[in-house]
Amino acid sequence: MKIAFFANTDWYLYNFRLSTALKLRSLGVDVLMISPPGDFGPRFAEHGIRWLTLPMDRGSLNPVSEAGTLQALIRLLRSERPDLLHNFTVKCAVYGALAARMSKVPAVVNAVAGMGYVFTSDSMKARVLRPIVSDLMRRTLAHGNSRIILQNPDDAGMFAALQLAPAEKIRLIRSSGVNTERFCPAPRDPHSQRPLRVVLAARLLREKGIGEFAGAAALLQRQGRRIEFLLAGMPDSGNPHSVAREEVERWQEQGTLQWLGHVDDMATLMCQADVMALPSYYREGVPKSLIEGAASGLALVTTNLPGCREVVAEDGLDGLHVEPRSAESLAQALARLDDDRELLRRLGERARERALQHFDQRKVIQETIDVYNELLRMPLHAAGQQCAHQAP
Repeated sequence: MKIAFFANTDWYLYNFRLSTALKLRSLGVDVLMISPPGDFGPRFAEHGIRWLTLPMDRGSLNPVSEAGTLQALIRLLRSERPDLLHNFTVKCAVYGALAARMSKVPAVVNAVAGMGYVFTSDSMKARVLRPIVSDLMRRTLAHGNSRIILQNPDDAGMFAALQLAPAEKIRLIRSSGVNTERFCPAPRDPHSQRPLRVVLAARLLREKGIGEFAGAAALLQRQGRRIEFLLAGMPDSGNPHSVAREEVERWQEQGTLQWLGHVDDMATLMCQADVMALPSYYREGVPKSLIEGAASGLALVTTNLPGCREVVAEDGLDGLHVEPRSAESLAQALARLDDDRELLRRLGERARERALQHFDQRKVIQETIDVYNELLRMPLHAAGQQCAHQAP
């Protein structure tokens, strides 16, 4: 049996779906990763997983190049003949669903983790694209032997309101999961006098609240507070709302925050922090950084918006809610945690409990396999047993 994953970056597949791929391999599945070229793709070979590249520009609207991308994907699928294709993000889901139909792939899963730029931005470009993309989604995502995976009830509600897919085709899986053994609370000295350490880890998009994070840091600095702000992530050249590298470098030069760039070992970074902040007003699925912070026992500070509220459900109980687009609100929440270390501890403990209950990757991977088994002719556990019997 062969299952192919298709995403718009190799970074996403490596950081968000490697654990699922390894589980599938343990069941005897031939796993194939498909994405545009990148620095992370070659790492799949270390895990015995194949990776094939596809010419694709995430931000392109050129009909000639987009037709070329679709044709290349059709050729690849016809050559590889997967039993199931799992697509990630809206653009890959639309293209993957179309290509799967043309190449007669028997089963398709379309995962949409957050509604993204087209559905969240008020720019003229997004408003023009929205009805076009909605129509494409309506025509492709629920076609044939397929399922749609969404990460939060708000997106499910939007799918229903826009009539993008029938309810019986939609499955809700809250996040891509987190390794709760690797991401776990570090021993903390309750008497430590070091400054509160706050981390934000995300693609450096304005809608993720990057500017508000820097603004809160500057406000608290002017108040004379000793709070360390760590920013992990890189600008995203494929997104029109990316923060420029020059702006991030200027914040660092001014001493507002410390920019770490891309961080490979996020678990170690979490052990060095006290708070995970994500003042996002992006249409999130379920943010990976929040569930990693929760599993690590950090206090969480985020907005009460779709995706984010899946992790911090109740303000003051499992984290703190702040107003979107407000550096002042974020600064007030962080000052509260700086002053009340007992609250900091309680929020971290409750976040860890929620991570174990809702976001453990073993639970998420099993829920994903359950969706596959709704579509496959042979259930995966049976396929794995068959391979085991055939092994010499």
